[in-house]
Amino acid sequence: MPMLVDPATKYLPYPTVPFPPGYVRQWPNRRTTVAPTWLSTDLRDGNQALINPMNNKTKLELFRLLVKIGFKEIEVAYPSSSESDFEFCRYLIENNEVPDDVSLQIITPARADLIEKSIASLAGAKKAIIHLYNAVSPLFREVVFRNTEEKTIDLTLNAVRLVKKLTEEETARSGTHFRLNYCLETFSQTEPTFAVELGNRVLEAWGKAGPGDDKVTFNLAATVECAPSNHYADMVEYFGNNINQRENVILSIHPHNDRGTAVAAAELGVLAGGTRVEGCLLGNGERTGNVDLITLALNLYSQGVSPSLDFSNLPEIVEVVCRCNEMMTPQRYPYAGQLVFTAFAGTHQDAIKKGLESQRKRWEKVDQTGEGIKYWSVPYIPLDPKDLGYGYENLIRVSSQSGKAGAAYIIKETMGIDLPRRMQVAFYKAVQHESERTQREMTVNLLKDVFHTTFGLTPSPSDRLALRFVDLRPLSPSTASSDDSEELNSAADESHVSLDAQIEVDGKSRHIQGKGRGPVAALRDALQSHLDLELTVGESHLQNCDGGIAAILDVSSASSSESAWGVGISGDVVDARCKALIGAANQLIAADAVFPRAKMVFAARNLPGVPTPQEGYFPDLRAGHSLVPSRPTTPVSLRGVEAS
Repeated sequence: MPMLVDPATKYLPYPTVPFPPGYVRQWPNRRTTVAPTWLSTDLRDGNQALINPMNNKTKLELFRLLVKIGFKEIEVAYPSSSESDFEFCRYLIENNEVPDDVSLQIITPARADLIEKSIASLAGAKKAIIHLYNAVSPLFREVVFRNTEEKTIDLTLNAVRLVKKLTEEETARSGTHFRLNYCLETFSQTEPTFAVELGNRVLEAWGKAGPGDDKVTFNLAATVECAPSNHYADMVEYFGNNINQRENVILSIHPHNDRGTAVAAAELGVLAGGTRVEGCLLGNGERTGNVDLITLALNLYSQGVSPSLDFSNLPEIVEVVCRCNEMMTPQRYPYAGQLVFTAFAGTHQDAIKKGLESQRKRWEKVDQTGEGIKYWSVPYIPLDPKDLGYGYENLIRVSSQSGKAGAAYIIKETMGIDLPRRMQVAFYKAVQHESERTQREMTVNLLKDVFHTTFGLTPSPSDRLALRFVDLRPLSPSTASSDDSEELNSAADESHVSLDAQIEVDGKSRHIQGKGRGPVAALRDALQSHLDLELTVGESHLQNCDGGIAAILDVSSASSSESAWGVGISGDVVDARCKALIGAANQLIAADAVFPRAKMVFAARNLPGVPTPQEGYFPDLRAGHSLVPSRPTTPVSLRGVEAS
């Protein structure tokens, strides 16, 4: 059957709440500043919704988790429904699993034959709550139970009186303190005036509502979410305005998620007067589920309100809940999903990257001055993932649809290299090409591989040049430095030097020599003199990184209009810079380029007792230390013979 052109012929809109004429609603102008009392019904309402209900061993694991998180009220069973549920209650009490400040709640229908066993299941508990319920909406009264309003009230009051009698007797025997939680099942579909009348009659029959632990709780259940969240808030506010002994009454919010707005209904219900919220972790429950307590609690947390629940290790909590319930959490599920703190879009990634950098500077200023607070403020990320046990590695992930900022952010976070802006563009072109080629997400390892191959950190079969060692000597003693601990961009690295280097050209070793102001200029001179490579360096950067020192060079070639970025990483500045130049040169050399024949080169005879370069020791008079090659080299004579 197709959808109706006019659904009004089949479906009725929700009725209005009968506020007095001119009444001004209070809830829209309120703000939640204190967390409600939380009741977890994972072990009862959640359990009854599972395809394979939990056994008692699994329920015990989940109960312990709920206690660890900080729940003070936990609904654990429907003891009159099965012997297993009854025994679970007894186990918790008899084995001292229940902390003194935690109240156990069980549920029982308003039926005399089931109430007695339900109360017996809680004997000996320090604090217990009887959840007494019956459905009271017109649909259930008239269709399911075929009761009038009067008969529904009588049934309810008889059950309340029996609960009162049996709990008082049990208190006299075991000392258990009982509270009454009366649930108006299907409250969301019940006439507000009838709900209030029934509630006031329950208070009268109970007769001992008082402050503190003697308050009576009314569970205002949106058993079926059949109207917008604002309508539910109106019903809660109306009930709270008209119920007797309001100061001795707790309004408990119990939304289901049929319309997909249970979280909103719960939040508005609290604004409307609710001080207790019932639900399940991850929103488990019948049909579309109960309200998700994790989402509600962390919504408060993100606004600076303590939820009084500890989700510091949310990944572990999610794993336990999913395993116990044999369910999976969608990757985009609020807070708990694997991708909720992840951005793939380039504009989002750029904003997050800038936000993190700005926040880091702001927090550093707070540390330095002692003024202000380290408040969290990052675009697209409402709270700090680290507060929930996540890292930042998942904030930005790269696909073919991402932008330069995302790839650059990951390189900075994983390698400690902050790419210049123009280099980010060049890098992302390579990343996008690889992502489109493989048709998959670029993981951290894949991104690092692309970075290494693109900028010459990893040898490629197409490379024409490979640097084996570099030996620098000052052209005059006055320019030599006696300390190799200078700042990365100090003038000492730009003194006039002569350079001897061993490189491989198309797999064959050559010795080249050059002169210039600093190692890069000297190596450029050597490459031009020996290989006819005329290179120009534009941007030049040195940074401390995870592997030591990273040199970044923007290099162009006189033989073409192209430019390329090269990166060198080493524990030595000279080595890093020279590697960066060679890495860029390899990208600029055409595959069919022909190099000149090797020249005859000469080097000064070594002093007695000083190891030769073939022995792996290369004097660097600039810094007063030696550069050891990064990998073994083929011995080559430096004394007046052709290095071929």
